[in-house]
Amino acid sequence: MSDIIHLLPDYLANQIAAGEVVQRPSSVVKELLENAIDARATSVQLIVKEAGKQLVQVVDNGIGMSETDARMCFERHATSKIKSTEDLFRIRTMGFRGEAMASIGAVAQVELKTKPHGAETGTRLLVEGSTVASQEPAAVSAGTSIAVKNLFYNVPARRNFLKTNAVEMRHILDEFQRVALAYPEVAFTLHHNEVEIFSLAAGKLSQRIVGVFGNNYKEQMASCEEETPFMSVRGYIGKPEFAKKTRGEQFFFVNNRFIKSGYLNHAVMTAYEGLLPKDSHPFYVLFIDIEPERIDINVHPTKTEIKFEDEKTVYAIVHAAVKKSLGTHNIAPSLDFQSDVNFAPLQPIRMPHGGEGFEKEGTFPGFKVPASPKKASVNGWEQLYEPLRDTKIAQEEERITSPSGMGLLDDTFAAPITTSSKTLQVHHKYLLVQVKSGVMIIDQQAAQERILYEKYMASLQKKMVTSQALLFPQTIELSPADSALVKELRAEFQELGFQFEDFGGNTIILNAIPADVQAANEKELLEELIEQYKNNLATLKLDKRENLARAMAKRLASKLQPRMSDLEMNSLVDKLFGCEVPNYTPGGQKTLVIMELGQLHELFLKG
Repeated sequence: MSDIIHLLPDYLANQIAAGEVVQRPSSVVKELLENAIDARATSVQLIVKEAGKQLVQVVDNGIGMSETDARMCFERHATSKIKSTEDLFRIRTMGFRGEAMASIGAVAQVELKTKPHGAETGTRLLVEGSTVASQEPAAVSAGTSIAVKNLFYNVPARRNFLKTNAVEMRHILDEFQRVALAYPEVAFTLHHNEVEIFSLAAGKLSQRIVGVFGNNYKEQMASCEEETPFMSVRGYIGKPEFAKKTRGEQFFFVNNRFIKSGYLNHAVMTAYEGLLPKDSHPFYVLFIDIEPERIDINVHPTKTEIKFEDEKTVYAIVHAAVKKSLGTHNIAPSLDFQSDVNFAPLQPIRMPHGGEGFEKEGTFPGFKVPASPKKASVNGWEQLYEPLRDTKIAQEEERITSPSGMGLLDDTFAAPITTSSKTLQVHHKYLLVQVKSGVMIIDQQAAQERILYEKYMASLQKKMVTSQALLFPQTIELSPADSALVKELRAEFQELGFQFEDFGGNTIILNAIPADVQAANEKELLEELIEQYKNNLATLKLDKRENLARAMAKRLASKLQPRMSDLEMNSLVDKLFGCEVPNYTPGGQKTLVIMELGQLHELFLKG
């Protein structure tokens, strides 16, 4: 048998390694910015063209490289950061593996210009597909300039997988913001297609946060600091009243390295317990300084996940630091003196289910409704109103139309609605409607969300745009990341009825909004819509249109007036049962439940 195992050529090995290190233009941005920081730069420029597909260039005033180092940096596993195994556990630099430059050079055309401080001449090096095309002395400024051109030019399949310029630019902004926040003492600039996006002067962390996210963060921040012999925590947290629906502006840095940690995020969230609105997330930028020997950062290709020697202690200190900060700034839960606290709490009613729950999984557009057990005891009020259905009765009942005749009830809730019955509103949140088998309870906001979602999806699919022009166009300044998102979704926004134009930089002029939206607080509406869209983006895999329709429906449904007239209540019921899927919101929340007569009867018979 002949030998079949052989060594891969260097260029092919580098391309394989590049698959982990260089996934998109933002990966190149991250590696080059971190190299500039490791070179002790005090000023860093990032220049991007066509969202990094055409050019990613980083220019720094760091220590520079000699002629030999300039060539060696493109070799695999060539690094100045570590020399022994022990060094792996004393890492203070951003890079240490020696893979980044070799991986970038394998899938792009790279021009390197560098000169150490005090040297008379520098070096210019050209690399294409792992091959050094030329190297020569050059008159260049002290420091290093690396220009990465035509990323994935020799790997067409990888280039075809890149997203639109707007999407790729959002990823670049994310990486830029993380490095800029980690090093406020370093000046950063970012230019995209010769337009300045950021110009951040060196300064304090608070100034950097405001420079990155906007002036409105000045009033949102509360300082957070805790020193212990084990580790220290410093940074800023957001005041609860400024919490958002997305987790986007939450940053943990361990020894100035950005990390992702659900465990530490939980420590922060529990410190805010009782202070945040439902489904809201606070802003925070927190730095953990800990001895390198107590952590392991060599566990993930992008180094965004690390292991702690003592996770529980880190958790406890972070939690205590945030709790202390909230107390120091007199941020405490508000007491509701309107509520009646003199009555003993009612105990949950426990009763056996008389019928059967869902026996099969149901699939609806955009989500999956899991199967429920056939029998279950009721442990709380939330479960008390689970929809029940007697199989024999169900077989006898015919499938009927909604009160308006516009659509059919799902089989699970097939029950004739008594159209002559009066619809009642309870606590401005729920509607009670008499049906043949008992009482139907409708969640107003959930029902409105389903109605609006189907309306906006139809509008987006048919491109039937109706807008109302604003009497006074609104000038809205967005963050760079939100500005990139709005530009990416420009066509979808227009299909919904929004009309806006660029005003330079990250500012837009809003000229019109959807015709059925009340003309008030247009800026707030757009900002909340963007927040909800980003929240969906982080948790669900949806196309742009469905995501935007869901975001629009959820935000507007939450803003509608809770008090309704008889006409409005009946109209809501009619519209709900005119929907294709009246029983659930797009996110899977129930819009209605039915309490059967048998259940009501049992409630009064129970001792």
